[in-house]
Amino acid sequence: MDSIFSNLVLTSPIVMGIVLSGFCPKVAAQVVSDPLVTREESLPPDSISQVTSVSQLSDVQPTDWVFQALQSLVERYGAIAGYPDSTFRGNRALTRYEFAAGLNAALDRVNELISSGSADLVNKEDLATLQRLQSEFATELTTLRGRIDNLEATTAQLEANQFSTTTRLQGEAIFLAADTFGDRANNTRADDTNDDTQTFFGYRARLSLQTSFTGKDQLTTRLAANNLPNLTASTGTAMTRNTFDADLNRFAGGDLFLDQLIYRFPVSEKLTAWVGLRQLQPVAFAPNLSTLIGGANGATSRFSTHNPTIFRPGFDGAGAALAYKFSKQFSLSLGYIASDEQANLPDSGRGLFNGNNLALAQIIVTPIPNLDLGFTYGRKYFGSDTGFNLTGGTGSAFARNPFGQNSTTSDNFGVQFNWKLSQKLNLSGWFGYTRAHQLRGGDEDATIINGAIAVAFPDLFKQGNVGGLILGVPPKVTSNDFQAAGTQREDRDTSVHLEAFYTFKLNDNVSFTPNLYVITNPEHNARNEAIWVGAVRTTFAF
Repeated sequence: MDSIFSNLVLTSPIVMGIVLSGFCPKVAAQVVSDPLVTREESLPPDSISQVTSVSQLSDVQPTDWVFQALQSLVERYGAIAGYPDSTFRGNRALTRYEFAAGLNAALDRVNELISSGSADLVNKEDLATLQRLQSEFATELTTLRGRIDNLEATTAQLEANQFSTTTRLQGEAIFLAADTFGDRANNTRADDTNDDTQTFFGYRARLSLQTSFTGKDQLTTRLAANNLPNLTASTGTAMTRNTFDADLNRFAGGDLFLDQLIYRFPVSEKLTAWVGLRQLQPVAFAPNLSTLIGGANGATSRFSTHNPTIFRPGFDGAGAALAYKFSKQFSLSLGYIASDEQANLPDSGRGLFNGNNLALAQIIVTPIPNLDLGFTYGRKYFGSDTGFNLTGGTGSAFARNPFGQNSTTSDNFGVQFNWKLSQKLNLSGWFGYTRAHQLRGGDEDATIINGAIAVAFPDLFKQGNVGGLILGVPPKVTSNDFQAAGTQREDRDTSVHLEAFYTFKLNDNVSFTPNLYVITNPEHNARNEAIWVGAVRTTFAF
């Protein structure tokens, strides 16, 4: 510091206090954002509060050489702020900009005292000192005040044009071009097995309104429009479906509809609750560990996103859930979801508890750093003739409804893992075991399995990009006591799903993903030729 500054520090209590008090929260953001001030030089991010007595500062003692200066500033000027832990932290380094910010705060406080008729509290020596400092730091003070003016102008503009004081708007638009290659799967005439799928180009658009009433809760209201086709009819198997396709039976392609309505709030520091009327899917409260493979930046196929017998109940959810985090290594999630098409109906066999539903419990364990394990149990119920499927639109026709349209319960067990082997290599996967039981028209049982393993390459070729490979077996009926028209609904062969994708981020808001997957022995039937699905996805997030 210059000599004038050094002499003033040694002779004036108010200057000594300014030096040790740093800057006030009103200008903290401006000082920290200055390119000449490094992160280490800026103040810690703790919030600070006004001190009314120097005794409130636990790290300031009467024997300290600056005690009288701090006491003067506290008792005469009220210009000292402390940290939430009752410390002052007077030993940290100070830059000229920080000192100027503290000086600016002191000037504001002195002017406040003078204008309020308390000028007798300000002595001539302190006023003279402040005047000399004001001259010495005129450049820095002008810079700081300019930043404050700009900040206030920007804040006023944001407040005048903001969408809402409580709601944040988020959006996502997906453009998908795709085609399939290979003969249709079974359930068609012998002379009608040629692939007639045409190259298509469609979209899914979502607008999410995320509202918080307390700062810790969140009400999600999501609107969507979707015209992406379900490929089951054109290829003869649901194994070719993409994860973004539309439910055209409920919402005509391109129509705007309410896609999600969920309220999440903390019950305590470790307990979180969810209440949903639409799309309270298991993944909302029970973590899917294969996050690099699924989602808007992952693979496009429906099967590769996650374990379908756990995370795809086969209906849109209405219900409630809880998640309790015991520690960083152990958490528990519980949820009950009913079909939103039936939960609001008072008819017999419908309603919140008698319609199609899922009860789910999941435990996430982190036994060692970089390794997460998940253990999940879900019990599903589907009523007769409700168009249900046990495997959420994936796997063979026998796996989706092993007993035809007869009412069914199923006990679904899932194990998943995610292992971060390095910064550039991630291994994940799952195994699902389902035991289904027929409730109407018989008392038969069926066993269904599925599983996958995936390798992800974060930051492949460029930071933010991700590549992935997925190898799996879609849901398959390995045994079934039920027969229809003399045919046992059991899959004799095994399909293999192999998929590769690469997501290239053009910037923080736009990504581009070429994707290719093949299904061997579609419908777990070796008489069916392999089917290839190629897709190119562009995702816009804002």
